[in-house]
Parts: sequence; structure tokens; C-alpha cells
Amino acid sequence: MTKQGRNSTETQQQETPVVQEGATATEREQMIAVAAYYRAEQHGFSPGQEMEDWLRAEKEIGALATGTGAEA
Repeated sequence: MTKQGRNSTETQQQETPVVQEGATATEREQMIAVAAYYRAEQHGFSPGQEMEDWLRAEKEIGALATGTGAEA
């Protein structure tokens, strides 16, 4: 399937990684990287938003790990 063929439900499912309690620092960083990638993909990988994508992904993964919910 091409990236253009994804529907919003498929993309949403891929953007919300499952965070297990006790994830290692490496696992957490990998989850953040994946979440940041999908954020960048949503805006066409336009330059200059890398830091914001990463920070928002960190916040999202942190919220999922603590069970407090994630902000978009």
C-alpha cells in the first residue's frame, strides 16, 4: 500500500503507539521517533518543524506512558 492510499483511521492507528509500563529508554526513544515521523508526514515533511514534531511526540508518548492521555 502506498502512503497516499492510507485513510485517516489507518494513519491515526499508526500514530498512537502502544506504550507499555516499564519501557526502556531506547524503546521510549524509538516510540517518540515513530510518532514524530508520522507528525512530519502529516505536514508533508516541510522543513523547520522537526523540533516541534519531536517535542510534541515526546509529550504524547509521555502522556500515554503515564495514562494521562495525549494532546494533539
